[in-house]
Amino acid sequence: MADLSVQICSVKFKNPVIAASGTYGFGREFNEIYDISLTGGISTKGLTMEPRNGNPVPRIAEGSSVILNAVGLQNPGVDHFIEYDLDFLKSKNTVIIANVAGRTLEDYQNICAKLDGLVDMIELNISCPNVRAGGMALGVKPANVQEVTSLCKDKLKKTPLIVKLSPNVESIAVNAQAAQKGGADCISLINTLTGMVIDIEKRRPIIANNTGGVSGAGIMPIALRMVYEASHAVNIPVIGIGGIASGKDAIAFMMAGARAVQVGTANFTDVYAMPRIAEEMNSWLDSHGIASVNDIVDTLQLN
Repeated sequence: MADLSVQICSVKFKNPVIAASGTYGFGREFNEIYDISLTGGISTKGLTMEPRNGNPVPRIAEGSSVILNAVGLQNPGVDHFIEYDLDFLKSKNTVIIANVAGRTLEDYQNICAKLDGLVDMIELNISCPNVRAGGMALGVKPANVQEVTSLCKDKLKKTPLIVKLSPNVESIAVNAQAAQKGGADCISLINTLTGMVIDIEKRRPIIANNTGGVSGAGIMPIALRMVYEASHAVNIPVIGIGGIASGKDAIAFMMAGARAVQVGTANFTDVYAMPRIAEEMNSWLDSHGIASVNDIVDTLQLN
C-alpha cells in the first residue's frame, strides 16, 4: 500500500481526496452510504452570515460532459453550522474545511472570526458577487483578491487560510500571486466557469438565473492548465479542482503541482466517487512502484 497521506499548512490529511464545497453538503447524507472518515477532508457547503434560500428554480442544468448550477449559496448560515453540524463533522476523523462567502468584505471577516480555531482550515469563496464591487466578484481583480485575503487573514489566529480562485480572470497566475501577497496559506482552484445552456424550443436559458457555474469532466483540461500555471507562480500549496472523476485524474493534477485535490461533480454521478478515487490512486502508485503520493507532486515534464 502506498502512503496517501499529505500535509498542507501543518494540517495532515489521511489521503489527498477532499470533497469540494457545495457537492457534499456537511457530509451527513453521504455518511448514510459509507463512512466519510474514508475521505481526506470535506470542504463544507458555502457558509454565509445569514441563512440563504438560494436562487429560484430551475438552478441545475446539464451540458455536454458538464453540469451548470446557479444554486445561489443556499445554506443554513454559519451559526447554525457551528451549533448543529460542526460536532458531527468532528466525530468523523476527517479534515474540516469551512468554505465561506459573503456580500461584503465585512461578511468575510466576521465569518472568519467566528470560525477561527473551530475548524481545521477556512476556504474563501471569492467568486460571489460583491455589493461594494458593484456586483463584480471579489475574485476577478488581483487588487480585490489581495484585499479580501489580507482582511480575512488578519482575523485568523489559529486556522490556515485557503483562497479559492475563480477561473473567470485575465491571469490565474497573477491572481494566485495576489492571494499569496494577501497572506493566503494555500490556494485552491478552479472554481466554476461561467456558462449558459438554452432550451431552443422556448428560446430561453434553462437556468432561471440565465447563467450558471460550469463544472464536471468537460472542464478538466482548463483546470489542469490553470493549476499548473498557478502552482508555478506561488510558493504556497495548491489544491486542484475541476472535473476529477478518477484516480488517474487526481494524479494528473498532482503531477501538475497540486498537493491535494477536491472532487465535486463526480459525487453526483457516483456516490462512492471519493473512496473509489483514493483506492484508484493507491493502485496506480503501487503499480508504478511509487511509495508515497507526495513523490508525484510537480513531476510534469513539458514537451
